Amino acid sequence: MADTTYDGCGAEELRALLDVPRVAVYHSVTSTLDVAHVLGEAGAPSGSLVIAERQTAGRGRAGHRWSSDAGMGIWLTMIERPTDPSAVDVLAIRLGLRAAVALEAYTEGAVRLKWPNDLYVGGGKLCGILVETRWREQQIDWVAVGIGVNVRVPRDVERAAALRAGTARVPVLERLVPAIRAAAAARGLLRESELAEYAGRDLAYLQWAAAAR
Repeated sequence: MADTTYDGCGAEELRALLDVPRVAVYHSVTSTLDVAHVLGEAGAPSGSLVIAERQTAGRGRAGHRWSSDAGMGIWLTMIERPTDPSAVDVLAIRLGLRAAVALEAYTEGAVRLKWPNDLYVGGGKLCGILVETRWREQQIDWVAVGIGVNVRVPRDVERAAALRAGTARVPVLERLVPAIRAAAAARGLLRESELAEYAGRDLAYLQWAAAAR
């Protein structure tokens, strides 16, 4: 059952602040993606947001699972209902680009992208993104955009990064949620400007270029 507050803000207050149709706030879930799948199948509108204080089985690529401790980060999933399959094909990259800009306001250094879905600061992972798409009768029904951001450096994790010390989570959501929505609303394949932006943030290329100097 959904809890009532997130850093002192109730679900309805967050809904109005973030300008989304629905917010569900939980203290502990297996994964916000699991909750979002239930809501998506039940017809939740585009922009519906699930936030949890803690995850016991957060999901990553290739079935990877981990626990997300309370107070250590932002763990969320947003439901979107895009209609352009070509845009969904590149949605993870667009999300990374938009999220990098949003989060860079709260980091000590530049945010880089590690293919296909991780954001890094320095040599440490700051954020992970996972997009899961559901189809109905050969049409996209909805996508679940799962994002985890380290607000504090997690314990017992090597090469992790976090937001600047003292960063509050709700202001980060005020930047991050519109970034997610903008990425999901974009249509078509990546534009030239997006490709250029990706090249400027591509961690592997930047590391190669630095080594080649």
